[in-house]
Amino acid sequence: MNVEELVRDSLRWKATEQPPLGPHFADRVLTVRRRRRNRTFATVAAATAAVVAVAVAVPLLGPGKDDAGLATETNRRNFTAHPDRSPAKDTTAHPDQSPPKDGTKDDGRLATEMNASDIIAHPDQSPPKDLIAAGDSALAAYYTRARVEKSATVAVYNRTYHLLDQRTGKYVKSTKWSFVSVAPGMRTAAVLERELPTKRIGLLDLLTGRIERWIPVDRRVASVEFSPDGHKLIATAYEKNPDLVYKVDYDGNGDGKKNDWTTHFGDAHRTGFYIADVDSGTTSWSEVPDREDVDTRQDFRFSRDAKLVYSGLTTEPHDQFYDLKGNKVATPAIEKYVHWYFDARLSPDGKLAAGEFAGGAKTTASEINDPYTGKRVAKVHGQNLLTWVGNNRLIAWDIAPGTNEFHNRLMLITVGSDKVVPLSGYRKGDDDAGGRWTPVFAHR
Repeated sequence: MNVEELVRDSLRWKATEQPPLGPHFADRVLTVRRRRRNRTFATVAAATAAVVAVAVAVPLLGPGKDDAGLATETNRRNFTAHPDRSPAKDTTAHPDQSPPKDGTKDDGRLATEMNASDIIAHPDQSPPKDLIAAGDSALAAYYTRARVEKSATVAVYNRTYHLLDQRTGKYVKSTKWSFVSVAPGMRTAAVLERELPTKRIGLLDLLTGRIERWIPVDRRVASVEFSPDGHKLIATAYEKNPDLVYKVDYDGNGDGKKNDWTTHFGDAHRTGFYIADVDSGTTSWSEVPDREDVDTRQDFRFSRDAKLVYSGLTTEPHDQFYDLKGNKVATPAIEKYVHWYFDARLSPDGKLAAGEFAGGAKTTASEINDPYTGKRVAKVHGQNLLTWVGNNRLIAWDIAPGTNEFHNRLMLITVGSDKVVPLSGYRKGDDDAGGRWTPVFAHR
């Protein structure tokens, strides 16, 4: 586990010569995200026959009102194909996503379009093999981490991603990428190559498996993330790989062995961030001086409206916001009580905020708060709230009754409801166990 994950747990419990991306690239990225809730589709049995969605009744944890519309949310999506907006041709093939050998043809539609069911669950799969989704949120990818020793005293934690293949609806292992962010619509992913930090950002087409373009940068970066609307990218620059760890000469985890590795606290080597326009490929650089109260990996992220960026801090107030030029600014009122270690943060309508763990020694629960006051308005099931599904539902990690905090699976929960739906199988091992997977979500 790296320092960011450790702090998160404890607090909660030459490419420059390439042509520009071309006009309307962002439109191609987002063209599949045509989710206007103005038409109701009938449920198609054939599309859901292989999907296991189990509703489990559990005691209601706190006050709240059921959303009267939730029962009618199933299949309210209108998908629009745009054959005239096919991606630009690119001869750089992705060897991890070669054309299917079963004769499957690419008809231009995404797997997330062909199955528009409200809930797509596979509670028998861990790690997942087939598409998992709820509402407009989907598991776009997941990754595992492994420590690779570079010398007797220095190692690096490498990520191995499994990306959703939009032709087949299955998660496919890729060994090429060290960091992945998936755009809304799930047609395009921003990727960084294996060796970090790197001086270019790739835009990967998840349907064809090919790189659309590379966006070059002058300073090396080690993370990348799409803005909420998918039109911009933010990339955090580091002088050194932020995932490096160093062997210590003491027993760090209490197992009686001196074989532990850790990061150098307060030694982030972070230099600033780039903002990239997805459509044009142009970038702007903002320098942000390094500081001691950040993790070795402390990536910059967009604010709710992408007009600001923020960085987590290891001490109070836990977050520092900046304008897009790197100048410190005050925290927006609506984001005052959603700290960087809250994965789900704000509901899409901004009326609710994911909060702290609120369970006990043998139970799990999480707070739902008023974003402007920080006061609890509801208490829901879930060990860790991961992402919102509309304005009243969330995907969360939750454990099986009577088991430990590490034996958890993805669950769909509803504010004010007494039902949960398991979406995946249970993870095994503790946080340092090999093969333990971490989800990456995006809007479909």
